Amino acid sequence: MTTLKPLLARNRSWALMQRQCSPKYFEQTAQPQQPHSLWIGCSDSRVPAEVLTGSHPGELFVHRNIANMVVSDDDNLLSVLQYALEYLKVSAIILCGHYGCGGVQAASALPDMPLAAQDNALSRRIGLLRQALSESLNPSPDPTQDESTRQDRLVEANVLTQFANLTATAPVQQRWAQGHTLNIFGCVYDLHSGHLKELVHQSTAEGAS
Repeated sequence: MTTLKPLLARNRSWALMQRQCSPKYFEQTAQPQQPHSLWIGCSDSRVPAEVLTGSHPGELFVHRNIANMVVSDDDNLLSVLQYALEYLKVSAIILCGHYGCGGVQAASALPDMPLAAQDNALSRRIGLLRQALSESLNPSPDPTQDESTRQDRLVEANVLTQFANLTATAPVQQRWAQGHTLNIFGCVYDLHSGHLKELVHQSTAEGAS
């Protein structure tokens, strides 16, 4: 049995259930999308945006990559961002990291990993992440802090770093300069509790709160 066959079976079951619960479900979701928010999150399979926020199709426009990074020359992310703001007119962006992020763990351990000697897309990406977290990677002044707590603090530092990169992008700055409502949130997701926590919020070009 291939991996696809059970997925197809579950897809058919899901589609049937949706039609039974709401006969016009697919008629409604086939209409042009009008998401209220752009979600920028990690590609981790345990952090699906729609599931953990209880959102329905059409509510979130989603971009995911390793460690929810915002890189200035990433045309993939920037094109998603531009489309969300200029064409979909979203009024909010949620940048979401999560505790237990493998990308952040890899950036922390990079010098001792075989990946450090490689020249490929993944090694470059993790290298950029390590560079972005360089100040936070310094040894903790608190000798009682265990590795799990240190990794959690690195995840939060990454959200704050990527948040700053996001608010500095041209599409975001232009949206604010034009006087449009745009709230940007930096959040972290706890795999153990299922809860989202807001770390930072910004609604104007002046600064975060």
